Amino acid sequence: MSTSGNPAVVLVHGGFVDGSGWRGVYDHLQADGYDVAVVQNPTLSLEGDVAATKLVIDELEGPVVLVGHSYGGVVITETGTDPRVSALVYIAAFAPDQGESVNTLIANPPPGAPVPPILPPRDGFLFLDREKFHASFAGDLSASEAAFMADSQVPWGVDALGGTVSEPAWRSKPSWYLVASDDQMIPPPAQRAMSERAGSTVTEVRGSHSVYVSQPTAVAELIKRACDALISQ
Repeated sequence: MSTSGNPAVVLVHGGFVDGSGWRGVYDHLQADGYDVAVVQNPTLSLEGDVAATKLVIDELEGPVVLVGHSYGGVVITETGTDPRVSALVYIAAFAPDQGESVNTLIANPPPGAPVPPILPPRDGFLFLDREKFHASFAGDLSASEAAFMADSQVPWGVDALGGTVSEPAWRSKPSWYLVASDDQMIPPPAQRAMSERAGSTVTEVRGSHSVYVSQPTAVAELIKRACDALISQ
């Protein structure tokens, strides 16, 4: 355990963004006495992002709760088998099974499902259409906030999308899942299906794919519930 008696919390961002979007969640958890670290995963390959996450875990004491948003869910699913990880929290995230990747999970979307406005690859990297970023990724943020996120996009490597999970941590570790019911990037029915498959404890809130930015209190509360469950074991 950390000096606070709580598990340490490690926050892992997804594609097109960096770790700064976790600031609100970080502030809430820090105020409540949690040790929190934010991974700046390069999003070039799943292997590289797992390595970056393990570097952060190595610096912490005691059990760790891994939290992933969007593609970050793939990263925590692969990293979470580390014996130092005690629980997983998915925030509008992919929760793949063995052999699955973002590519396999987004293939063949059902009729009527939102299609993320991902532009054709450029030199092995992906970007979202800036003009459609607000509606697709950040519908419940202000126009200025969404414009900044669109203009500060992190190139997402196509190799990261193709990275497959070898052993899904949710098969051996408890998990929690926050479904964003207004998500236009990962359809809410897909989120519900993945969380059910993983046996996660589920909370659903009305929010966009950027729910971790727009509703940091709700996200932090779910993370704290996961930590409390570990303490009470």
